[in-house]
Amino acid sequence: MTVIDLGELRDDTVSDVPGRAPRAVGRPFRVLVVLLVALVTLASATPPARPTRWTVPGGTGASAFVAGDRVYVVRPLDWRPGALREVVAYRDGRERWRSRLPTPGDVVSVWEMGDRVLAAGPNGPDQAWQTVALEAATGRLSWRQNALGYPAGDALLLQPTTASGLQEVRRVAVADGRTLWTAPETPDLRFVLGPAGVEGLLVVPESGETVVLDAVTGERLAARDLHPGELPTQRRVLTAGDLVLEIREDGVAAYQRQTLRSRWTADLPLLDYVDSCGDVLCASRQTGGMWGLDPATGAVRWATDRWAGVWKVDGGRLLVGAGESDDGHLAVLDADDGRLVADLAGWTAVPPNEVGGPLFLTRPLGGGRLLLAELDLPAGRLPVRAVLSGVDCSAGHALVVCRDRDGDFAVRRLP
Repeated sequence: MTVIDLGELRDDTVSDVPGRAPRAVGRPFRVLVVLLVALVTLASATPPARPTRWTVPGGTGASAFVAGDRVYVVRPLDWRPGALREVVAYRDGRERWRSRLPTPGDVVSVWEMGDRVLAAGPNGPDQAWQTVALEAATGRLSWRQNALGYPAGDALLLQPTTASGLQEVRRVAVADGRTLWTAPETPDLRFVLGPAGVEGLLVVPESGETVVLDAVTGERLAARDLHPGELPTQRRVLTAGDLVLEIREDGVAAYQRQTLRSRWTADLPLLDYVDSCGDVLCASRQTGGMWGLDPATGAVRWATDRWAGVWKVDGGRLLVGAGESDDGHLAVLDADDGRLVADLAGWTAVPPNEVGGPLFLTRPLGGGRLLLAELDLPAGRLPVRAVLSGVDCSAGHALVVCRDRDGDFAVRRLP
């Protein structure tokens, strides 16, 4: 396997990468496979061979999502505006089932939870969202609800998206859509999103008590008026690690998440967003660049004028991107001091379809081909995994799928 050391990345690094396909080994997690078996005899003990690449039908308006050992293709039933769509499940290179969605509208996310396949997207021209649950084994419709579903532990939190009055946020069972509990009926409720879905709930009114709720149990964890005696106003509140952070005109104020007691304040002009980056807080500026903050005190450990936005954090290193003026430019920084570890000019991150999966990068090779590498942040390396062709790629744990020139989807098993 070819490995690129991020500490010595050069423009000519990929010139010696072989064009042959890597062999398929291991057990795939989310894999779309064509199973072409040559059985010599019925008593043969040799396991069936699995190919490393295959194609599934796509077409105009179709989207593909990797989940488990399947690829789910969502496509319109015909060319007319407002046409219904269907979900087609492929496994081992074969169609397993197809299911017509009950209403028109795009599907922007498909994922698996337990024995259900969840699909979410705007429900037609009114843009109110819906979440649909299908049986993973058969594709039969299990339930649908007019709300946007987010994973939250072993269940879903449904957030209504219509503008017609107050509506309850509900936690529902994945199997049947049964309501487990409802959150307070208030427009001030906000989801705290993390890599695995909803990690908490915040009620942030213009005045009065800010409330922290547990996303799994709905339990009220903390409540405190953070601005007693002040005039009502909209507030930007988010969380990072064990902190609740309020972004203000002149910087940020931090509160202990479990008690909402004040921890510290930091003067940071034109602050846009704050996120947890391992042992530091990454604070992005509205004008580009960011600070690395000490989460215990708010002190600035380091600052950079170029990089803003963090793709991945692992092993004390950050995969970051440049601002809008240099869209797509990636780099690796040291989280402790902000030092540039590697400039990944020319590389593009592949959108991941699965929580906790590896992060893949691609780089053009010419002739419509892409070099695919898996980022190993702690080791500072880019092991080359495959050479692809196509555009609009996405990846899971062991599969990558790209749209080919004919509009179909080329699927590749990763070694």
